[in-house]
Amino acid sequence: MWMANLVTLALIVNAVSAATSASADKVLSNHATILADNSANLGFALYQNMAKEKNVENIAISPVVVASSLGLVALGGKAATASQVKTILKAAKVKDDQLHSGLSELLNEVSDPKTRNVTWKISNRLYGPSSVTFVDNFVKNSKKHYNCDHSKISFKDKKSAVNSINEWAAKSTDGKLPEVTKDVEKTDGAMIVNAMFFKPHWDQQFHHQMVDKRGFMVSRSYTVSVEMMHRTGFYGYFDDTANKLTVLSMPLSHKKSSMLFIMPHQVEPLDRLEKMLTKKQLDTWLGKLKETPVAVSLPKVSMEVSHNLQKYLAKLGLTEAVDKSKADFSNISGKKDLYLSSVFHASALEWDTEGNEMDTSIYTSEKLRSPKLFYADHPFIFLVKDQKTNSVLFIGRMVRPKGEKMRDEL
Repeated sequence: MWMANLVTLALIVNAVSAATSASADKVLSNHATILADNSANLGFALYQNMAKEKNVENIAISPVVVASSLGLVALGGKAATASQVKTILKAAKVKDDQLHSGLSELLNEVSDPKTRNVTWKISNRLYGPSSVTFVDNFVKNSKKHYNCDHSKISFKDKKSAVNSINEWAAKSTDGKLPEVTKDVEKTDGAMIVNAMFFKPHWDQQFHHQMVDKRGFMVSRSYTVSVEMMHRTGFYGYFDDTANKLTVLSMPLSHKKSSMLFIMPHQVEPLDRLEKMLTKKQLDTWLGKLKETPVAVSLPKVSMEVSHNLQKYLAKLGLTEAVDKSKADFSNISGKKDLYLSSVFHASALEWDTEGNEMDTSIYTSEKLRSPKLFYADHPFIFLVKDQKTNSVLFIGRMVRPKGEKMRDEL
C-alpha cells in the first residue's frame, strides 16, 4: 500500500514540476508578440520626438507601459478615438479583445518578479474631473487588463490637487518617486498617470568595495562628481568605429533581459547618435556584439524623470483623444464629456552594485589580462531589452546624473 502511495506521490511531484516548467517557458500569444514588437517601434519614435526638445535632459520611458496607456485609451474610447490607438501600434488586424488581453499578457510577462528577479513597481491611475461618473464596465476592465485605478480630482485648489497626485505616486513607489509634476496646465480633461520604480539586478554584481568618486562630463565645460562602480567580466561588446560609438550589453540577473549602453567615443551632445537610433539599427548593433573581456565603469544611478507624453503621442497620430471637440470617451463616462488632457509618465530608476554572486573563476582566464575599456563618464543612451518577448522595457538617456559641480572651465 505504502509503495502505491509513494508512486502516486512521485507522479504528483512530476506533474507539478512539469506544470511549473511549462509555465516558466510559456510562449507569448501571437497578438502579444505583435504588440511587443510594435511597442518597441513606438518607443523609438517617441524617444526621437522627445530628444529634439531643447529643455529635456535625462529621458526614461517604458514603451510597454506607454502601449498599455494607449490600450486604456482604446478601452475607454469609441470610433476614431479608439481606432487611432491601433494605427499608432500598427495593430489594425488585432481584434479589440486581443489588443487588451495581449497588452496585459505582455506587461505581466515582463514585470513578473518571480521569473524576472527585478524590482519593477508599476502603478497606473486615471484621474477624471469631479463631475465625471465612471462606467462600471470600464472600471472593471481597466483594472483587469491594465491594473489601473480611478480617481476624481477637483482643481479648484490647484496646489492641493497637484500635491494629491504627487502623494499617490510617492506612496505607490515606496517613496522612490516623490514628484510627477509641479503643475497641471489643462485641468478640464482626463489624465493618465504612470508611476514606476525600476531597479535592475545584474547577472553578476559589481565589486561593492570598488566604488569611488569620479568626474562625469555633462559637457566639455561642465563636470559633476558621481559615484562610479567598477568590474571586469565577459560582456557583449561592439566598437562601432565608423559611427564613433561603443555598444555594451550586460545581462540582468534572470538572463531574460539585458541592459544596453550606447556611448559616443568622445564627449558630445547625443543628437548625432539619436538620429540613427531605430529598432533596425539597434538590431544591427545587437547582431555585431561579441562576448569580450571588458573593464566596465558605470556611474551608480538614482534618477527621477517625468514626462507629459500627451503632445508627443498627438504627433504620432493620437489626435482625436487629445482634442476636446472630437474626443469620444463615452465608454469611460457614458457620454462625450471627456478628452485626454495629460499623460504623465514618471519613473524612478536606480542601478548600483547589486546582483548575483560574482563568478570569481573567470579571473584566472588569460583573456581577462587585456580587457577593452567601457568608461561611462559622459552622456550615454541606455535600453533594457527583453530577449524573451523582444520588447524594449526602457529606453532613455543619462545626460546629467545627480552630483556636485566639479569644475566650470571656459
